Parts: sequence; structure tokens; C-alpha cells
Amino acid sequence: MSKQSKQWGAIIVMIALFAMIAFVTNLCTPMATILKNQGGVSNVLAQIGNYGNFIAYLVMGIPAGMLIKKFGYKKTALMALLVGIVGIFIQWVSGWESMQTMAFGIYLIGAFIGGLCMCMLNTVVNPMLNILGGGGNKGNQLIQIGGVFNSAAAVACYILMGALIGEAAKAKMSDATPALFIAMGIFIIAFIVICFTKIEEPEQPQEEAKAKTGEKDKYSAFSFRHFKLGILAIFLYMGIEVGVPNYIQQFLTSGGDGIEPMNAGIVGMIVAIYWLLMLVGRFVGGTIGGKVSSRTMITTVSIAAIVLILFGMFMPVTTTISVPGVNWESLSFITADVPVGIFAFLLVGLCTSVMWGGIFNLAVEGLGKYTAIASGAFMTMVFGCAVLQALQGWVADMTGNYLISYFVPLGCAVYILFYALVGYKNVNKDIPVE
Repeated sequence: MSKQSKQWGAIIVMIALFAMIAFVTNLCTPMATILKNQGGVSNVLAQIGNYGNFIAYLVMGIPAGMLIKKFGYKKTALMALLVGIVGIFIQWVSGWESMQTMAFGIYLIGAFIGGLCMCMLNTVVNPMLNILGGGGNKGNQLIQIGGVFNSAAAVACYILMGALIGEAAKAKMSDATPALFIAMGIFIIAFIVICFTKIEEPEQPQEEAKAKTGEKDKYSAFSFRHFKLGILAIFLYMGIEVGVPNYIQQFLTSGGDGIEPMNAGIVGMIVAIYWLLMLVGRFVGGTIGGKVSSRTMITTVSIAAIVLILFGMFMPVTTTISVPGVNWESLSFITADVPVGIFAFLLVGLCTSVMWGGIFNLAVEGLGKYTAIASGAFMTMVFGCAVLQALQGWVADMTGNYLISYFVPLGCAVYILFYALVGYKNVNKDIPVE
């Protein structure tokens, strides 16, 4: 293990940033419920926050990698936090009464700027945890541990937003203000902490000699087949991770397909189960990650995801199961009946829990000096969430059936299984990476 792998201060900071990413990113799904009911828009337009947030990855992914290469991981993280504070502030402004005529556009701008921050932080966190863990299975293990805190923050976000929204039909943008203030406060505290945290940067590859002689590297991260297939896998993975819980939320709050609309607060607790299961899955993944390969993990969970999504799509909605929750007005424990197929969708959280870290670990394995730029390019593919959320929303609008729309995440899971079985192999080992 390298000296860098023993930087516990740096590891703790990176894990904290991982949690922040989840809290801010997951604000978009409950906000979609507000937009749909306040603005009376379609499923496609209601996802505008996700579009802004994740399209930012397409814009910022490669530049973020370049920033790391020029300024290092710590300074890039600090710049990201400043950008995030601006993004959250603008989203807060969109809820002002005086801004109601422009709320839609202002919120989109804020979500986009917030997405730039999330992309930069992701570009910092993933390679740093992989490097601090020493790469390979240990690197994947550390990413999975970071993912535990990422999922915990997502659970907190859904519970908080569910309590703030309450009855979906009466929800307004301003209802999200407390959550936005919490996010802004976290950004400010993190900025101060990182300023005073010593983070030893990983050694950058020695490329100065080549620059002096004018020699240009004829290879890049895109010279590796397994990396190109890996970034496509992460593009499609986003359609599963976000699409499955997102459309559970829209399905249960809107009703249709044979069920009555449910209170948004209760639905928030139900959807939080998905992220809670991701937390459990990542905890298990972090525990066994040093012994079980990323490939084995992804193969297993992608098969399970395919089975669960198919089950959820075709089980009759009249067959129900009770799930636990909390009534935040009376602070009492409650249960709610949901279709058993929805519970199967919730279980997909166990599957997606280890996909991100495993795919990243396989995609950058063996890239050496190309890892930093590869991480940036990898992040651009997160914009797949915007594309796939729109596609799933379009299917739901065209068919009038939320369950049919789950063919989108189903197709994504099938490709990830292919990547775990075949696409992960590094067939370009002849390329020098030192």
C-alpha cells in the first residue's frame, strides 16, 4: 500500500464530499413532484432539475479533469464548493414570490450550476478514493464505503423533502427552502474544513520531458476499449439508479395504472427505502470489496436488477405489501400499502449500490497516467441521467403507464451485465501508461 493510502484525513474528507453529492443531487426528484403539481407540466418537463443537473456533467466532465491536472484535487474541490454555493443560492431565489413568473427558468439555471459543482466533486472524489485505497479491489472497497455515506445522505434528502412537501397538490418551490439552506450550510462548512485539511496530491506522471522535446502522446484514455465501453455503462447506469426511484415517486404521488394518489410525505418515506437499501448494499460492498472482485459484484447485481425490474413491471398492482414509514406531522410510525411490484423496484437499490464504484474501478483499471483525464471523461457520461429520465418520462407520457416506462432501466441493466461479462477486459495492455 502506498503512503497515500494511509491519509485518513484525506479519506474522511473525500467520503464527506461523497455524501454531499448525494444530498444535493437527490433534491431534483422531489422537486420534480413540486414542478409537476405547481406548474401542471408533463412527466418530461417535470424532470427539468435532473436535466440541468446532469447535462452539466456533459459540459464540465473533461474540464474538471483538466482542472485536477493543473491545480490538483484539493483546489479543484474548493472551486467546486464555491460553484455549488452559487447554484444552491439561485435555486433558493427561484422560490421567491417575486420570481414566480420566472421560477422555472431560474430553477433550471440553479440546477445546472449545481450540476457543475457535483461533476467537479465527483471527478475529485472517485479517483482520490481509488488512489487512497491503492487501486484494485482495495480501491473499489474504499469507493463502496464512501457510497455508504452517499446513500445515507440520499435517504436524509428524501425524508426531509417528503416532510416539507406534504400534500403534493399544494406543494410550492418555496417549500424546499429549508433543504436548500441545509445544503448551502454543508457546502460552506466543507469549504472551511478542506481549507485546513492536508491532502497530499498523488504524483502526476512525468510528462515534462515529452513537452520539452515536442513529443505528443499518441494515446489517450479513449485508446482503451474497456474504458470506452465502461463510460457507456455508466451512462446507462444512471438510468437505473435515478430512474427507478424517480418514477416510483411520480407513480405513487400521481396515481394511475390502477392506484390512488398517495401523500407526498408518505411517498418520500417509501422512496427513501430505495436509498436506504443502497446504503445497506454499499456497506456490504465495502465490507467484502477487498475480497470480491468488481466484476463479480456487477455480474451478480445486474442479473438481480433484471429479474426485479421484470417482476415489478408485470406483477398486478392489486397485489400489495405493507411498507414502513413515519408521519412527520404526528411523529408516529405508520405503514402504507403499495403494489408488491413497487417493492421489487425498491429492492433494485441493493443492486445499484455497488454498480457505480465497480464500473468506475473496472473502467479505469490499468490506465495509469491517463486516469485523471479519464475520470473527467467518465463524469461526462453522468449526463445519461438527463437523457434517460427524459426517455422514461416520454414513454410514461406516450403510454399513460408508468410501469411500461421501466423498459428503459431494464435495457440499461442488460448492457451492464454485458459489460461485466465481456466489455470490462483490457485488451490494450500494450499501451504504455507510466
